[in-house]
Amino acid sequence: MVSEVVCRYLRAADFEVNSATDGPSGLQQAEAMRPDLVILDRMLPLLDGIEVCRRIRASWSIPIIMLTALGEEQDRIEGLEAGADDYLTKPFSPRELVLRVQSVLRRTGQENIPEGVMSAGDFTLDLSAHEVRLRGVALVLTGREFDLLAYLIWRPSKVLSREDLLRLVWGWEFGDLSTVTVHVRRLREKIEADPAHPQLLNTVWGVGYRFDPVPTGQGAVPFSPTGPVSSTSPAGPGG
Repeated sequence: MVSEVVCRYLRAADFEVNSATDGPSGLQQAEAMRPDLVILDRMLPLLDGIEVCRRIRASWSIPIIMLTALGEEQDRIEGLEAGADDYLTKPFSPRELVLRVQSVLRRTGQENIPEGVMSAGDFTLDLSAHEVRLRGVALVLTGREFDLLAYLIWRPSKVLSREDLLRLVWGWEFGDLSTVTVHVRRLREKIEADPAHPQLLNTVWGVGYRFDPVPTGQGAVPFSPTGPVSSTSPAGPGG
């Protein structure tokens, strides 16, 4: 079985691993154990991986890597929109999966951003606490959304290509650029008053994205802020 091979390779890489055979038991384990990362098969019995991903993401910001035999672009986008941080199509190399796990946990790009508090316009972002506020209101972001916003705030008014963001935020030298597109869209839904007409996170057509902080007190109001930011910190094997 794929799960047995995955578990064997992850344990060989010094990760502590637990597995579940269906969606409901996987959700129960995630709630009880709060792992550092979830590897999720899209075709789970009883409750499919997309729904499991949505339910996990609604409650926690555990990083999620989704595995699937469905390789069409729309299938990948659906997984990312459900909240997956990464998406791997079967058949895949177990070694590649281990590297993806290490990349997600390491959050390579984040290492280059100075620790402490950054401000841009109405945004205040605390790297140490993994908390971001817009006009003093804490926003609920996933770990990857937090990292993406951190890089954009760190480089205000600078255009970053999707390739740049894939390398800086995900730590990948190459990969599916739709991953960046989906996360930008999800981030806009949380920081823009009107995500369809963004004022803060703007597209520079044919180039990339630019974060334009506006003067304090004149920015867009946050979209449906609901509580303190939720974000996972980097973790090592078995952490």
